This record gives sequence, C-alpha cells and structure tokens, in this order.
Amino acid sequence: MRHEHIRACPLWQNEYPRNDCVFINTDSDAEGMRGLKVARVICFFSFKHNWEVYPCALIQWFEKIGDCPDEDTGMWMVAPSFHEDGSRNLAVIHIEMVFRAAHLIAIYGSEYIPHSLKLNNSLDTFGSFYVNKYTDHHAFEIAS
Repeated sequence: MRHEHIRACPLWQNEYPRNDCVFINTDSDAEGMRGLKVARVICFFSFKHNWEVYPCALIQWFEKIGDCPDEDTGMWMVAPSFHEDGSRNLAVIHIEMVFRAAHLIAIYGSEYIPHSLKLNNSLDTFGSFYVNKYTDHHAFEIAS
C-alpha cells in the first residue's frame, strides 16, 4: 500500500511555512481531473461532536483554467480562487475528501523570476500553475 505525507506546518525544518497541495475528490462519478479539484492545505485539525472525532482540513481552493488540459503541455492549469472582495476562497473539508498530493508548476511567463523567490512563497507569487501529471504514474493517470 502506498502512502504520502501531506504537510501543512508553520515552520518546516525550522525555516519557513510549508503548505502542500492536494487533489480533492468532488465528483466520484467523473473521470480524472473532471471529478477532482486542486487545493492548498492551510492546516489540519479535528474536532469532537457527540463523542465522534471529525478529522478536517482548512484548504484554499484553486480554480481550473479552461475545461481541458493545455494544448501544448497536456497539463491542466489552475489558479488560486478568490472571492470578489479579494479574500481567499477557503473551505473546511473532511479529510476523507483528500485523494492524494498534487504537484503544481508555476506558469512563469516571459519575465525573470525574482531572486527573492523561495519555496515557501511560490504559491503566493505566481497567478497560475500547471498541475504536474509527470510526478509519478499515479498523477499521470489522474491528471491526464
């Protein structure tokens, strides 16, 4: 059985925050990316109600750009989702909705990448991303 570590922590290796991205199952009847959305995990938490524990995650949604993969790369494109007032589109989900980790590649454009860019702020620096289907064969099956 395969397992992954999905991290959401304020100090990764005592240096910077780390908030991994994930695939969220939104429609189990649809195939591949048509039944999945991409999100960034802000934090994991749980709460107890009537003696039952509910493991949850606070996530920031990403929106798909278009209804099919990019013609040149074959990869889906996503962008962070925001409300009309500019605030991040956040949600609390049950942990069972998380399908697996997702890897995003920034869409750089034609400008130079700033020297100040670090791993921890790349998801906040760029406006759109490719959903990397080449990370492993599981991702290839999901995001094709």
